[in-house]
Amino acid sequence: MTDTAPHRGDRFDIAAPHRELLDQVLDKWSLAVLNELCERPARFSELRRAIPAVTQKSLTATLRRLERNGIVERVVLGTRPVAVEYRITALGKTLRPPVDIILNWIEAYLPSIEDARRRFDEAMDDEDGFGR
Repeated sequence: MTDTAPHRGDRFDIAAPHRELLDQVLDKWSLAVLNELCERPARFSELRRAIPAVTQKSLTATLRRLERNGIVERVVLGTRPVAVEYRITALGKTLRPPVDIILNWIEAYLPSIEDARRRFDEAMDDEDGFGR
């Protein structure tokens, strides 16, 4: 890809509301939660076990953000004791195709990206005198 000249018709412009939503829906924990909920509904404790690196506080905040954005719904089950289950919404399911496109792009270009990272790191090491 050598074309870096700006084109009027396809300007890469992410407005503040778009950036905010991308940050809220496609962050590390949101993607992990969506990955789990795409398979089946889950209770909070099941999500914690499925995503062991997430803290209780981060998982709670993530679920609330996703619920606020209409991506996940919180369902109170009529059991005793009362239980809560999280489910992906119809709107949340529409995220699958664009995320799959990004994952396919990563699959195709990850070797090139890893090569670029290696070259960058080596150049940085040389600049710092560590590569000599």
